[in-house]
Amino acid sequence: MSDSVRLTMAQAVVRYLSAQQVDVDGQRLPLFAGCWAIFGHGNVAGLGEALYHARDRLPTYRAHNEQAMAHAAIAYAKTLERRRMMVCTASAGPGATNMVTACALAHVNRLPVLFLPGDTFATRLPDPVLQQVEDFQDLGVTSNDCFRPVSRFFDRITRPEQLLTALPQALRVLTDPADCGPVTLALPQDVQTMAYDFPASLFAPQVHRLRRQSPDTAELEAALDLVRQARRPLVIAGGGVHYAQAREALATLVERHWLPVGETQAGKGALPWDHPCNMGSIGVTGAAAANALAADADLVIAVGTRLGDFTSGSRALLSPQVRLLSLNVAAFDAIKHRAQPLVGDARLSLQALAAGLDEWQPDAAWATRSATLRDEWQRCVDHATRDRAGPMPSDAEVIGAVNRAAGERDIVVCAAGGLPGELHKLWRTRHPRGYHLEYGYSCMGYELAGGVGVKLASPSSEVFVMVGDGAYLMLNSEIATSVALGLKIVAVVLDNRGFGCIHRLQQACGGPGFNNLLTDCRDAGDGAPKVDFAAHAAALGARSETVTGIAELEAALARAKASPTSYVIALDTDPLATTEAGGAWWDVAVAEVSEREAVGAARRRYENHKTRQWQNR
Repeated sequence: MSDSVRLTMAQAVVRYLSAQQVDVDGQRLPLFAGCWAIFGHGNVAGLGEALYHARDRLPTYRAHNEQAMAHAAIAYAKTLERRRMMVCTASAGPGATNMVTACALAHVNRLPVLFLPGDTFATRLPDPVLQQVEDFQDLGVTSNDCFRPVSRFFDRITRPEQLLTALPQALRVLTDPADCGPVTLALPQDVQTMAYDFPASLFAPQVHRLRRQSPDTAELEAALDLVRQARRPLVIAGGGVHYAQAREALATLVERHWLPVGETQAGKGALPWDHPCNMGSIGVTGAAAANALAADADLVIAVGTRLGDFTSGSRALLSPQVRLLSLNVAAFDAIKHRAQPLVGDARLSLQALAAGLDEWQPDAAWATRSATLRDEWQRCVDHATRDRAGPMPSDAEVIGAVNRAAGERDIVVCAAGGLPGELHKLWRTRHPRGYHLEYGYSCMGYELAGGVGVKLASPSSEVFVMVGDGAYLMLNSEIATSVALGLKIVAVVLDNRGFGCIHRLQQACGGPGFNNLLTDCRDAGDGAPKVDFAAHAAALGARSETVTGIAELEAALARAKASPTSYVIALDTDPLATTEAGGAWWDVAVAEVSEREAVGAARRRYENHKTRQWQNR
């Protein structure tokens, strides 16, 4: 047939993905920038063969760990604000399930990545095959079913012709602002190699553009009425501001009506740090200025945020009398916390609010107080990040040094432990995408792999990865990948000899030091070894050094910036020091009964906080 083309299922998948394009500011680019792949018996002869022939149109990148390569793909999509994305494939069995954690991370953070895990034989003739998980009650279940609860869309392709419906649905989810998230198409290894006469029209170039949904007229009027009644409003800027390219619309609204703004982890950079309306971070890891305003606000306008517990202070940060207006492209998020929803694209919704508010202004005293609190907080940041010239610097001091070394267009990357809280409070960015934190899933091990993905997306930026010793030891193999691919990152390893963040949380809940710092863990008698992170990084191909104190760190950062390849700097830091200013309560349940009086005292404090949370239910 002249209007059909005979291809294997795997070849059809690759040809279809290669035909997808995206309009980015008037420029047509491939929607999929490439495929991260670790081959095994479940995907090498099918998808691997197909990728080989398409390697100029859909480049294939080799990694060292399946979870890590998926982190890199996710970081790539986040850096480019979901306008471009990547594919990840691994073999059936452990290769596939290694990606499940990353799939969950993408799901929580609403980020697009296409997972193509190999699967067991659809024919079942050679069952059980190597690495196959067998369900005694359901022969249709494989280990790839682990992807179901953490995928926005899941399908198992048991016949080549099923691609005719599965592929368009996969692209719908990957490119939809409201439903955006990971897609998993499980590909049985035998079906990957089966041929079918596919319609040629399936592979016609398709250009995707960001869909912008206008707000509903009735919801907009209700939102305007709510704002006009407010005297003490506060805006919370979330990640949706970035993904909708709504930063200019946000700035126009808040400048015209002098609205103070607090930023979530995902929303940081929505306004430059030195913008007069930017009160800093909000919530558990929030700035004192933003949190003080949140406690007294009579209206909170949440823009593009799912209002997780770190943002809301576990629903105890805001006054019980506050009104909440939630602008979100996803109705699921817009109605949280009993908010008045305004469902629609963030840019269009902010523009509609600005057009409808006319000359309305909040109380002048509110604006004055906001400016005063902002100035006070910036002095706190200066104080926390200064060099105290001690041999064991705090995380805050290290952040100050890296922030001073970073240029206007450079990017900091981090994910878990105590660093995200300090970075949220203290990092100053003027570049909209200069702050890259994975804190929806807070996944240890994202940092170094994520840095590779960020560099792939923004090659002209210096990428500074800040990572604790615990996260480094969990997943460090992509340092070698960064060197091999020429994707330079500068990693600063803060060695506090354990899981310092959770150690502090354990103590705050009344517990003794136990199983977090290396000195509190069971060992063979001689203690844990002192890890030479610089030597380890050098063994992976990076340039590296160990330093002591902030002055040596600053000199090393200059050398790292001049290096043509990835550079790792390690230094010892204080596991107990943290920035006391700012912050808010976080609901971590404390034992109701304990032999330790410290736990009993922590429980009483916990119950006092729960009272305010209950009022905000």
